[in-house]
Amino acid sequence: MARAAGKIRIGLAQVNPTVGDLAGNSALIARVVAEAKARGVQLLAFPELVLCGYPPEDLLLGPDFVSDCRRRLRELARLSRGIAVIVGAPGSAPGAVTRRSARAAGRPGSARGEALHNCAFLLHRGKVAVASRKIHLPNYGVFDEKRYFVPGPAASVLDFAGRRIAVNICEDIWVDDGPILRQTTEGGAAVVVNISASPYHRRKGPLRERLMQRRARESGAWLFSVNLVGGQDELVFDGSSVICSPDGETVARGMSFHEDFLVADIPLGGAPRPARRRFAPAGAGGSALEIVALPALPSVRRARLRQRPPAPHPAPSAEVYGALVLGTRDYVEKNGFSGVVLGLSGGLDSALAAAIAVDALGSGRVNTVTMPSPFTAPETLRDARALAGNLGIRLHELPIDDVFESYRALLAPHLPSGEISVAEENIQARIRGNILMALSNRYGWLVLTTGNKSEVAVGYCTLYGDMAGGFAVLKDVPKTTVFSLCRYRNRLAGRALIPATTIRRPPSAELRPGQTDQDTLPPYAVLDRIIELYVERDRSLREIVASGIDAATARRVVRMIDSNEYKRRQGPPGIKITPKAFGRDRRLPITSRYRPGGR
Repeated sequence: MARAAGKIRIGLAQVNPTVGDLAGNSALIARVVAEAKARGVQLLAFPELVLCGYPPEDLLLGPDFVSDCRRRLRELARLSRGIAVIVGAPGSAPGAVTRRSARAAGRPGSARGEALHNCAFLLHRGKVAVASRKIHLPNYGVFDEKRYFVPGPAASVLDFAGRRIAVNICEDIWVDDGPILRQTTEGGAAVVVNISASPYHRRKGPLRERLMQRRARESGAWLFSVNLVGGQDELVFDGSSVICSPDGETVARGMSFHEDFLVADIPLGGAPRPARRRFAPAGAGGSALEIVALPALPSVRRARLRQRPPAPHPAPSAEVYGALVLGTRDYVEKNGFSGVVLGLSGGLDSALAAAIAVDALGSGRVNTVTMPSPFTAPETLRDARALAGNLGIRLHELPIDDVFESYRALLAPHLPSGEISVAEENIQARIRGNILMALSNRYGWLVLTTGNKSEVAVGYCTLYGDMAGGFAVLKDVPKTTVFSLCRYRNRLAGRALIPATTIRRPPSAELRPGQTDQDTLPPYAVLDRIIELYVERDRSLREIVASGIDAATARRVVRMIDSNEYKRRQGPPGIKITPKAFGRDRRLPITSRYRPGGR
């Protein structure tokens, strides 16, 4: 092995922690540190809040949580002999204001009386050497960081005996004229390390990478961005960490939806770079600049590094499918369920949910139930059996005819004669939900619901019926995307894993004779376009109509979306895959008389 003169070796640990599992996350960090040492890494960076998992939410307000994080951090610091390690964790800084004074100033604080920061701690020579604090705290969409943290007062540059490396955290690099410019122009940093917990939505990976390439070009620095990977309740983190050269070229890219480890050797001279003020005037970034003098990075002997090609960005359908698989797997695994159960109707949504569950957990942990009623078509029952056989999963057949008739007899004085009423349609859905929950109680299986975003948006679903369950796999997946994902999964299998008849047949809840979804809803292409414009892009009713949507249809759909908030509020969590999902992203009051467009 030869000493690589004039270069340093930096590693990015794209890992999947679990919120609140301080012992497990510490063991994960320790394992990767050992691997990094074996590969000759001098500086290793982990994602944002990796020690406690992201987002920890109100765990941060508990009396012991932050102090337990601090204790684990001190234990991890012992591993930093022969390597410098950047670890994301909550903490306070020296001289931090007390909780009492923080409250008086309208600032958040922990139960221990500290003003909390979102920190990137440097572990160096066996100690917690320094904390770089997040300056820009996101408080939009799924983010709520101002509830917990105080902004950092200064942009940090770490000076390792003349080798200057800037550290910032997630949102800091998304802000135009943010701290990166001051860190590089005035601080002379030739390398920027950004630690992130950037949640996934469709095409977020390429979007994030283009930003990193632009920031590298703007600053003229090497940019190392490490992102979290894994599922946490509704959120999925896609990884897709990147290393960009000063000219904006991506030289390394982590895999999407998998843990990964990126390493690069980069040239870094002994003296700080001259300022590059053409990008930012003095004081850019809205904060002070702190340059922290530190001992030199460890000098190591290392083998020549063979740089692997950047991992490819997955195609759009593969990307969404990968997010759904990872989100389902982590929700089941991290919450300790032995298996899952779902209703298999023979329709499109339950077929896709079953395929995702099998890919996430394996066929042995997926249980399905078909519950035919008097209105179940023979074709759908046949498709349910075919799908179960194709996936290699157990299918329990529990007809609900007799149970349904007993409900109708009991409620006969209160049900209209003639056609099947909405009450009778919903009784069937609730019988099925009750059966699934009984099996969950008996075997400890998590019930997966199968409703899609299009249905959830307009309330085409039954409370305590098909909405009954613990996790909604397709909650943020529009029906048109369900179709494309089913076709994608069949292409991946090289055969009709999901029966072609399931994909071709007009969607139907089969709760009354001859029913199809389009009896109640506009065509899904139209419905999904309205949902995209109104929910995800915040367009007004006037703008939706101006885009070419029929005015009466637009008004009806918008009214249905607004009036079904009470249903959505009672549904289970589900995986976010669009830029704006119901729940964490979109928070509207249930009780509201406001009507867009004066309706």
